[in-house]
Amino acid sequence: MINRGHAYMFRTNIIVQGCSSSAIWGQYCNQSIDMVTCSQSSTDKPNTTEGKELASNSSIFTEAENIMKCTNPIESSCLGYGEFSFYFLDVVNVASQFTIIATDFKFNQTSSANSSVVFNGIHLMCYARYNAMPLSTLYDYSADISRSPLIVKSPRIGRWYIAIQVVNRKREDTVIEENYPEGNMCFSFEWKVHECLSGKAGLNCSWEAHMLQRVPRRGSNTPSESYYLPIHEGALVEIDHDDFPLDGLLTNSSSQDSAWTYFFLDISQGAAGANMHVQLVSEAKLTYEVYSKHSGLASSDYWDYYVNSRSSINGSTILALNDSSERKINFYILYPKEGLWSFAVKHPPLTHHKQQTTMSINIVGCPKHCSSHGQCHYAVDESGGTFYSYCACDRDHGGFDCSNELVSHSGHVWQSIFLIASNAAAVLPAFLALRQKAFAEWVLFTSSGISSGLYHACDVGTWCALSFHVLQFMDFWLSFMAVVSTFVYMATISETSKRAIHTAVAIITALLAETGATKSRNIGLVIAIGTLGLFVAWLLEFSTSYRQTYCPQQWNLNMNERWPNIKRWFWNLINILNKRFRWRFVFLGFIMLAFAATSWTLEANKTYWIWHSLWHITIYTSSFFFLWSTSVKRSDDPPPVAVYELTRQDSLPRTE
Repeated sequence: MINRGHAYMFRTNIIVQGCSSSAIWGQYCNQSIDMVTCSQSSTDKPNTTEGKELASNSSIFTEAENIMKCTNPIESSCLGYGEFSFYFLDVVNVASQFTIIATDFKFNQTSSANSSVVFNGIHLMCYARYNAMPLSTLYDYSADISRSPLIVKSPRIGRWYIAIQVVNRKREDTVIEENYPEGNMCFSFEWKVHECLSGKAGLNCSWEAHMLQRVPRRGSNTPSESYYLPIHEGALVEIDHDDFPLDGLLTNSSSQDSAWTYFFLDISQGAAGANMHVQLVSEAKLTYEVYSKHSGLASSDYWDYYVNSRSSINGSTILALNDSSERKINFYILYPKEGLWSFAVKHPPLTHHKQQTTMSINIVGCPKHCSSHGQCHYAVDESGGTFYSYCACDRDHGGFDCSNELVSHSGHVWQSIFLIASNAAAVLPAFLALRQKAFAEWVLFTSSGISSGLYHACDVGTWCALSFHVLQFMDFWLSFMAVVSTFVYMATISETSKRAIHTAVAIITALLAETGATKSRNIGLVIAIGTLGLFVAWLLEFSTSYRQTYCPQQWNLNMNERWPNIKRWFWNLINILNKRFRWRFVFLGFIMLAFAATSWTLEANKTYWIWHSLWHITIYTSSFFFLWSTSVKRSDDPPPVAVYELTRQDSLPRTE
C-alpha cells in the first residue's frame, strides 16, 4: 500500500519556566505558598453503641475512618478585597475526601461602618486544583467557605494547591459608594483529610478493600509483564494461575440493594508502555459493574473508566470485549499510568449471589496477543527504563490489536491479482519497441513491468523476491525512466546523443525514486523531464542538420523579400512533423497519460487496488500509443536538411 500523505518537518522547543523553590510562585517568583502539614495519628473514632456510625454535616464516619487534622503555619490570615493567599496540601494515601472549613471571621476596618453591612457583601472564595496553581477562572473545585466548607471527594494522590480570595460581590454587582468601608478580612481555617484504615474503603469506609501484589510472569520476554494476586494477612495468596476467586473477597452486606468491594494495585515504574487486562468470569449472568481510577478512590461519581457486561465508557484508551452471554467482563486499559490504581466492583449482596466468579488483572505487552493477526513488537526508550509494545498487523487486518479486518481473504486474492496482473500491459510497448528494433526501450519496458509486478507481489504480502525498499525503488525508477524514454524516442538523434540524454535522465529519476518515490508531484516532474528531453533531442537533431548546410557570410535584411521564404520554411517544417507522427495516436497517448494522472490522484486506502491497477494499464498504454505514432519516421521523413536549404538559398548574395 502506497501512502502519499503530506509529510511535515518541524522543530519543537519546550521551555518550562518555574521558581527555584516550591514555596514561591508568580511571574517574578515573589509570591509565597504556605505548606499545610497534617498529623499522621490524629484519629477520631465515634462512640456509639449501635451501628458504629455518626452523622456529620457532610459525610458519615465509621470507626474504620482516620481523620487527619491539618494545620496552617499561620494561625490567622488577613486579606484585602481581591487579594489571594496560596497553600498546598500533599495527599499521600488514598483518601475518601478532604475538607476546608473557614472559622473566626474578623473584619479589620479602616473606616467606620456597620459590620453587618460589611459582612453582607463579603465572600471568602476557595479554589482547589490538582498539581497546578488555581485561579479564579481556572480550578477543579471551588466553594464559598464563608458560607459552607469546600469538600473534595475521592481526591487524587499528590499535591493539591489551594487559593483563597476575598471577594466583594456588592462592588461587582452595584455601583461603588464613595463612603463604602475599606479594610481586610481576617480568618482562620481548618483542614481535614479523611482516610480509611487498613482493609476498608469507600466514602463511608464500610466496604472491604484488598491490596493486590504484583507477580512477575515466568518465561516472559519483557520484565514488565506480570499479574496481580490478593494479599491476606501480609502474605501472598498461593495460586498457581493468574486469576483468583472473587466470592470470598466480596463485601458481605445484606442490608442494601448493592455492595462495593475495592482492589488496589500499583503499576511499577517503566510499565506504562504495557496494557492492563482486567477480566471477570462467572458461571451465570454477571450483574457486576467495575469502576477504575488512577491515584484515587473510584466510585460511581468519581472514576476514569467504567465497564459492565454489556458496555463501557471512556473512549479510545479502553478496549472492552463484550460477551454475548453476559457472563464475562473483559477489557483492556491501554498504556495505563504508573502509580496506584483502584478498582471498585459494584455487586449484588452476597445473599443474592451464588455463582462462582473469578477475577484476573494482568500487565501484558499487546492486547489480545494481536488477535493472532500480527506480531507483538517491543521498543525501549532512550533511558532504557520504559518499554513500549505495539502490534505489527498483517496485510488483511489493522487496529492497535489487529482485530479490524481491512479486507477479506477472497478480496485480498482479487486485489493481488489485479495489482500484479495489470503490469502485463507493459507487453504492449515492449513488443512494439522490439518490432522497431529499439532494443534499449524494449529492455526498459520489460524490466519496468517485471519489477512492478514483483514489487506489488511483495506489497500485498504474496512473495518478496528482494527487500521491500529495493523493489519499491526499482518499480518507481524504471517507471520514471520508461516515461522519459518514450518522449526521447520521439526524436531522431544518434545513439551517442541518446545515451547522453538517458544517462542524465537516469541520474535525475533515480534521485526522485530514492528521496520521494510516492509523492504526487513526481508524476508532473517526470512528464516535465520527458518533455525537456524531447526538446533537447529535437535541438540536437536540427542543429546537426544545420551544421551540414552552407553558412553565408552576408545576410539579406530585406524582410519583404525574406518573408515568403520564411513562410515556405515554416510550412515545410509542419509537413515534416505531420509526416513524422501519426497524430491520432499522439492524441490518444496524451489522453491515456491524463487518465494515468487522474488514477494516481484518486488513489485512497479502500480503492487503492482499483486505481493503481488502472494506472499501470493507462501509463503503459500511453507509451504504446506514443511509440506507435513514431513508427513511420525513419522510412517516410524527407531529409531534415531540406528545411535549411531554403534559408541557405535566401542568404546567398544577390547579383545585378
